[in-house]
Amino acid sequence: MCGIAGIVHLDGAPASPVLLKRMTDAIAHRGPDGEGQWVRNNVALGHRRLAIIDLSVAGHQPMMTPDGRYVLTYNGEIYNFQEIRAELESLRYRFRSKTDSEVLLYALAEWGVKALERLNGMFAFALWDEKEQALVLARDRYGIKPMYYAAVGNTLLFGSEIKAILAHPAYETGLDREALLEYFTFQNFFTDRTLFRGVKLLPAGTYATIRPGHGDLTSTRYWDYRFVEPDSSGDEREYVEELSRLFRQAVGRQLISDVDVGSYLSGGMDSGSITAVAASQLPYIKTFTTGFDLSSVSGVELGYDERSRAEHMSYLFKTEHYEMVLKAGDMERIMARLVYHLEEPRVGQSYPNFFAAKLASKFVKVVLSGAGGDELFGGYPWRYYRAVVNDDFEHYIDKYYLFWQRLIPNKAIQQVFKPVWNDVSKVWTRDIFRDVFQKHAETFTRPEDYVSHSLYFEARTFLHGLLVVEDKLSMAHSLETRVPFLDNDLADFAQRLPVRFKLGNLDEVVKLNENEPGAKTRKYFERTRDGKLLLRKAMQNYIPDSITQAEKQGFSAPDASWFRGESIDYVRKLLFKGSPRIYEFFDREAIQRLVDEHLDGRQNRRLLIWSLVYFEEWCRIFLDGGARERETLH
Repeated sequence: MCGIAGIVHLDGAPASPVLLKRMTDAIAHRGPDGEGQWVRNNVALGHRRLAIIDLSVAGHQPMMTPDGRYVLTYNGEIYNFQEIRAELESLRYRFRSKTDSEVLLYALAEWGVKALERLNGMFAFALWDEKEQALVLARDRYGIKPMYYAAVGNTLLFGSEIKAILAHPAYETGLDREALLEYFTFQNFFTDRTLFRGVKLLPAGTYATIRPGHGDLTSTRYWDYRFVEPDSSGDEREYVEELSRLFRQAVGRQLISDVDVGSYLSGGMDSGSITAVAASQLPYIKTFTTGFDLSSVSGVELGYDERSRAEHMSYLFKTEHYEMVLKAGDMERIMARLVYHLEEPRVGQSYPNFFAAKLASKFVKVVLSGAGGDELFGGYPWRYYRAVVNDDFEHYIDKYYLFWQRLIPNKAIQQVFKPVWNDVSKVWTRDIFRDVFQKHAETFTRPEDYVSHSLYFEARTFLHGLLVVEDKLSMAHSLETRVPFLDNDLADFAQRLPVRFKLGNLDEVVKLNENEPGAKTRKYFERTRDGKLLLRKAMQNYIPDSITQAEKQGFSAPDASWFRGESIDYVRKLLFKGSPRIYEFFDREAIQRLVDEHLDGRQNRRLLIWSLVYFEEWCRIFLDGGARERETLH
């Protein structure tokens, strides 16, 4: 696990090793165990190393083939690298290290970009072909590891984080106002845009190529999710047995390491099952839980602390367990550092993840996470049920699009963005939403088909957002996070799983009249939490029934209560007093009216308040602060 950065001058101008080092220094937190630079003519590749497999100097990067043709700078873990290595050795390749980096380098030398189809793991890399004078950038199937890039005049800059690009003087920081509208509609980015003008995130499952002097960067998607309802569903017992086997295999694959591996233990089924399997294969595993002080909390948020369940599982699996308790005010204390490291906001309030990674990093360099279990196995049924009966595909899009406007209501967008409306009025967020389905929009008509569409959408967007957040906030603490649910074999199995093994009340939902006046349908959706049916049955082999049958509980702080209570002064100071920078882009009266609806208890707008607070800090750090202030947050 590492950080990478690079420069390619498309006009042939010489690349500067001084500027390259400035870029890699900006992401030194991603790799405190070593650094390397390779510069030749107009190309410069940089690397910061977090040593996980083969801790010796043989794992130094950038790494070059013996003939000098290919140079690789790589971030990630390839869990099936030993099998690929054996195949390459049969082709007469000789290895100098025990790293997966060298295996990836030779695989790319032997099979080119076709090698991507063989990789089971998480990765982002840059490969320079000296003979062809061509650069390849690539990301893993799911987007676990990031790759940002920006074309500035005749210079292409890229890196694991945007900070690497900001460190180069050719890039001038600015806000992408169209991306701002996209974020404040969905609390996420569905396109390749970021808040930083001109900086793009290479899509998951994609590689891009460029040959200086021969045109622009061109990208190709080599893999995509495909959730499809099978023609026949088969026997449930066989599915349970196969899922259990694939799950054990996935966790086992991701335990490979030359340093200690720990596991998050939230109290839920996904992290609990991972911990159970890992604990059975490792002699003594460390586990980590982040809980919340609920002394000033009310309503549904009283159930947000899961420490007691996590402690019970730690007892059962005999782990070495550590906990941290977050209180109102903790967000305020770390907000500047969090914004600096996260760079671009995405799904949900992510500061609890920052504290969780901080805790784990004090004891281990690698931690297992349960991310992906919900998105692959149907963990959010109350979402999917919103759009299972439709006249046609466009009707489905209209219904699900309205559901995913998470921050600013569609009817309020123009008023909120009034100061910059001329710059963003051409952005059609429904089209952005619809474009996610370009490869998943066949003529499906059954309710199961629309559930498959929803699973596809959330894996491509919501899960991807979670992965970006997890990468940034763990690597801020020089911690590698692994996600066993995104093992290739397990993920492929989940996409072929019949909907009836994920959701239990589909037939009943289909019979409901969504247009019926009153609250009947809403109440049904509120109590419809029956997802992940097959996964629950398979995980009964590993964890107590009290966990497998528990209601889904996301990892979220009780901010709805805190924003109205102990954190209200912080919210008012940032959003109401003085001259907040956000009102250069937003209408002050419209925003404050929406925020007041939360503070007065009329609406729950905790996600909007979090996003506004984040954006105010973002403006201060990236638009106003400059490099000197950012350096203090490093």
